[in-house]
Amino acid sequence: MKNQPFGDLEGKVCVITGGGGILGTAMSRGLAAAGVIPVILDINEGAALETARVISEETGTACHGFMADVLDRGSLESVRERINHEVGEISLLINGAGGNSPKATTKLEQLTEGDLDRLEEGFFGLELEGFQKVFDLNFTGTLLPTLVFARDMVTRQHGVILNVSSMNSYKPLTKIPAYSAAKSSINNFTQWLAVHFAKVGVRVNAMAPGFFLTNQNRFLLTDEKTGKLTPRGEKIITNTPMGVFGEPDDLVGTVLYLMSDLSGFITGICIPVDGGYSAFGGV
Repeated sequence: MKNQPFGDLEGKVCVITGGGGILGTAMSRGLAAAGVIPVILDINEGAALETARVISEETGTACHGFMADVLDRGSLESVRERINHEVGEISLLINGAGGNSPKATTKLEQLTEGDLDRLEEGFFGLELEGFQKVFDLNFTGTLLPTLVFARDMVTRQHGVILNVSSMNSYKPLTKIPAYSAAKSSINNFTQWLAVHFAKVGVRVNAMAPGFFLTNQNRFLLTDEKTGKLTPRGEKIITNTPMGVFGEPDDLVGTVLYLMSDLSGFITGICIPVDGGYSAFGGV
């Protein structure tokens, strides 16, 4: 074993979709610190460029930012050509784009007999368009980048793909059926693709973050006016044995492990990074 645990990653080009977000930024920074060349893709070009600039200054590793829409194959194909020309061959891919929306969220956690006159606040009030957008962003937004960026890895018979799942994939949370369904689909897709690519040198794994405060879920977990936890946020903390929300940097160790040769015989798995949430039965 090499003295430098992640030395095999040095100089490799890694595409990170959703890289301008809170978790994507943390993962990109951790990769850059290990000598990986991060290529940050985000639908918000300003966020991608600014994140790349900051990480480059902080780590001394060249970091690149491009605008890309994970639901537009043409956009992804175009940016792949730019990356190959301006940065180099892509060896690593993190499918980090995703998120939830109030339009795919129910107001009620459960329907009771007393709620029969409030059906629109539960399942029956979901907007199909909102549901479809959340599902597409999370699942199709993982599928399309993989179709585009994995081709070169397969041709060279070397590469690693990391999909970002969620605790919702194991235990669907109330109120957010679209997000839960999409993340569960990512787990199944990860296993399927890992088998499909196993003999051509490309590994495919996933990680399932527990509860981190991000721009997508803050409205569910904290009170905007007081800054205190909502009843839902309190439930999550109560059922997380470590008793805290995750910090973005808590993901970095798992990312480096799954992307590096240290996990060279591992494919088709999903690792929870959740403070013990998935191990706790509530009593």
